[in-house]
Amino acid sequence: MEIDYKKYRWFETRSGKIVVGGKSASQNDELLKLLKSKQKELIVMHTSTPGSPFSIILSDINKVSKSDLEESAIFTGCFSRAWRERKFSAEIHIFKLSQLSKSSLMKLGTWGITGKPEKAKVSLELVLTKQKSILRAVPEKTAEKKDILLKICPGKIDKVDMLPKLSMELKDKFSQEEILSALPSGGVSICKSHKF
Repeated sequence: MEIDYKKYRWFETRSGKIVVGGKSASQNDELLKLLKSKQKELIVMHTSTPGSPFSIILSDINKVSKSDLEESAIFTGCFSRAWRERKFSAEIHIFKLSQLSKSSLMKLGTWGITGKPEKAKVSLELVLTKQKSILRAVPEKTAEKKDILLKICPGKIDKVDMLPKLSMELKDKFSQEEILSALPSGGVSICKSHKF
């Protein structure tokens, strides 16, 4: 499906499917409206509480594997308010695009759902790796072990204040802007170093 995914939060699952999520309430709305207009059924995820991207797997739903679902659920949880609140797990709701609707009375970023979503509980931790030549924070199972640069978890120190340490751990291979853009909002801690 053709969509300018790089303007959103995105990553590529291990099987090569692109997953996109809004960076803000207005981007969530824009993304869902755009995908609704294409009239294709897709899988969508959101945390069970407010403050999360709507993450969408841009693939025919019959080709989405259990691993694609797990990786997307971890991504959704990590880029939600749960990470900023230093939680170590989050509950994710999984539904189809056709289950979502929006009325003119709903506030920015809010959508209604018909039927019950599936639920998944995920741990909040990510690894830094390169995807399509860009630094990304992705679920650990997404990346090959040899391609993992660093493992991160929610932490007390804001990502901006962690930049010098992260740059050093990443051997100064990435600009500060690249590092910040890859990370979830809020605090970060380094879980375990990986040597090159």
